[in-house]
Amino acid sequence: MTILIRPASVRSWMIALAVLGLAIHAPEAAERRPAKLYTIEQFMATTRVGGASFSPREDRILFSSNESGIFNVYSVDVAGGKPRPVTRSKSDTTFGVSYFPRDERVLYTRDQGGNELNHLYVMGQDGKERDLTPGDKLKAEFAGFTHDGAGFHVLINDRDPRFFDLHRFDAASYERVLVYQNDGGFEFGDISRDGKWIALNKPEASSDSNIFLWSTIAKEMKLLSSHDGQATYEVASFDVDSKYLYYLTNDGSEFSVVRRYDLATGAHEDVEKADWDISYTVFSHEGKYRVTGINEDGRTRIKVYDTRSGAQVPLPEMPDGEITSVKISNSEKRMAFYVNGSRSPNNLYVYGFGERAATQLTDTLSRKIDREDLVESEVVRFPSFDGTPIPNILYKPHQASPGSKAPALVFVHGGPGGQTRVGYSALIQYLVNHGYVVLGINNRGSSGYGKTFFTSDDGKHGREPLWDCVEAKKYLASLPYVDGSRVGIIGGSYGGYMVLAALAYKPEVFHVGVDLFGVANWIRTLESIPPYWESFRKALYTEIGDPERDAQKLRETSPLFAAEKIRRPLIVLQGANDPRVIKPESDDIVAAVQKNGVPVEYVVFPDEGHGFTKKKNEIEGYRAILKFLDAHLRNGARPS
Repeated sequence: MTILIRPASVRSWMIALAVLGLAIHAPEAAERRPAKLYTIEQFMATTRVGGASFSPREDRILFSSNESGIFNVYSVDVAGGKPRPVTRSKSDTTFGVSYFPRDERVLYTRDQGGNELNHLYVMGQDGKERDLTPGDKLKAEFAGFTHDGAGFHVLINDRDPRFFDLHRFDAASYERVLVYQNDGGFEFGDISRDGKWIALNKPEASSDSNIFLWSTIAKEMKLLSSHDGQATYEVASFDVDSKYLYYLTNDGSEFSVVRRYDLATGAHEDVEKADWDISYTVFSHEGKYRVTGINEDGRTRIKVYDTRSGAQVPLPEMPDGEITSVKISNSEKRMAFYVNGSRSPNNLYVYGFGERAATQLTDTLSRKIDREDLVESEVVRFPSFDGTPIPNILYKPHQASPGSKAPALVFVHGGPGGQTRVGYSALIQYLVNHGYVVLGINNRGSSGYGKTFFTSDDGKHGREPLWDCVEAKKYLASLPYVDGSRVGIIGGSYGGYMVLAALAYKPEVFHVGVDLFGVANWIRTLESIPPYWESFRKALYTEIGDPERDAQKLRETSPLFAAEKIRRPLIVLQGANDPRVIKPESDDIVAAVQKNGVPVEYVVFPDEGHGFTKKKNEIEGYRAILKFLDAHLRNGARPS
């Protein structure tokens, strides 16, 4: 999508996701087929891609790809053909941002070894690179071109590492001018086309946020979202005439809706509602179209509207999967987007409005893998300990059957407040291909299933959300093709915390744990959060706990302080440069569990941060996970 993604909610601070009718049965088993096994190298031959920006002539699209083994910037003809590399970094992750509107210079970001301290770079038409935001320990985020293309906005925290100020760069000279000095911990939302208004987000709690409007003329701030009780407000976009500010809110509703604020009259009115959360709504360059994304039961559904008539624009029939990351060209003649499915990784498409079909521009699945050997996921639900319906994404191996029961894993997403979604995961498909049933749980507190479900884990971490995972294990054990004596738990970031919590607080439930850069000590993690998270520190403390005021509670819910109870095998993966869950978290839990005489494996990646950006590390890490599971779950699990 074309909106600027920042961690506006505490729920998205670590990673970078309902209908309450029960359906507790598992999907019927499809006809069994021979299971062809693939190596991790074959799975990693698949390419990850993302982002889209049209060139000035709209004959090429800029995007990011890890085809080289690490993310770099590429461009591809809209007519198709082999993508061409724009950058060739061999050490640091590089993500494409945008072509310049008037020429083929390119903007992109790069950090250092996964530390997330991105700088904004420009590559000139002569192929020379320039760092537009030089300096140590700063972070820069692109915030969009001005409508006329004469400048662009960038958020930078070099004045105060806690806050991002908004700057305007001249597109020709790169001269930088301060537009808004952020001393109040606000998060940038959007700037009106006429430059008179800046819309800002202000998180108050995980389920409570506000919108403010700053007048660049009067230098005055105005609260737009006065409300009683908890409700989220989030800036979506100004309209192209600078008449309205569109925003998302769940005030008075279980799900987020689109509303708009009249800048002249101060009136608020509803624009669009759905039976699920509306995730975003954005306008095309000249305002001809408005694109809305709806989070519908773990997948994104988009709607494109003609703003003059209000009618929905028909789109051609698309391949199976969800359409994401929509980008409409400045001429409004073309639309770039991605399609992602359980058995198909992200692929870039381009569509000309009015044409009969879209053109696929990338083919990212490894040529060594037959798509039919992969597994289609299904959404299933089970009632938890208190009757709450828990939505999940279930993957069943081809070779699993009542006569050949398979080991299983509960896979916990990051967060708090993330969401397990329908879509391709190389790790999950790799594990499923090798015979493991995987249940991607959306435990209470996950996003996408309404305000009540989203807030039902507040202050309860290590308890109710964990108990949902225990019930997930029981649900798996009830399936006729699952061996209930061989069920493990796996997760990353907050999901990694859930893995450690499960082994520490429910030590007899799961047979193994796989922790990818998970929190072991909440007090230290909350005290060591990066300074640029200052804007939602209060919300984070409200959600999880204040390390000073709630130290005893945080200690009681930190697995490190109950590590002596961990008796099941554990593997831990950690990036040495992780700024979110720092390496000492994993160092300490590994050392503590080793004292129990429990099998513990520890894999550290010196050139990664919070997650994987390099194929070589994914290969090493995922191979280690499968080897661990085969040794301790498939062959070494003890009966419950």
